[in-house]
Amino acid sequence: MTDSLPLAGQKFLLFVGADYEDLELWYPKLRLEEAGAETTMAGLEANQTYLGKHGYPAESEATIESISSSDYQGVICAGGWMPDKLRRYEKVLSLLQEFHESEKLIAAICHGGWMPISAGIYQGVKVTGSPGIKDDLVNAGAIWEDAPVVVDRHFVCSRRPGDLPDFCRGILDVLQSK
Repeated sequence: MTDSLPLAGQKFLLFVGADYEDLELWYPKLRLEEAGAETTMAGLEANQTYLGKHGYPAESEATIESISSSDYQGVICAGGWMPDKLRRYEKVLSLLQEFHESEKLIAAICHGGWMPISAGIYQGVKVTGSPGIKDDLVNAGAIWEDAPVVVDRHFVCSRRPGDLPDFCRGILDVLQSK
């Protein structure tokens, strides 16, 4: 591991699906890769092109069903309307539970918090997210903070695309402290 590539040799999972928030998927993906990490975008189907809310395409490299949490150091949950759809799949929830049990990075931005909510892993966790899901976060037992980024152990959360620089710094801080 070098100073210029602090995440060399590490792998991260990014969930992808229709109507993801374009910047919230691509900015962390590219920032992780810039730091030397490998990333995998996984959707309900492999080699499927999904369009973001603003029309930017993202191709899944694997199916969510084929993913093993043991192969990754963390997961990114982008926002958009995608999280409301993906949180209905047991494999998404079990992967998030496994990441949590292993104390691996779980990063959620905007509506991405819907997936950890449905996985039941936010009880007692300090979080932020889109104001539109604040009630969902609080009802899930999370401790709400209105801030650009909230870091609680292996959890990193942000509110919206404008918070992406703070979100990615939070992710890198958590990963470099392990």
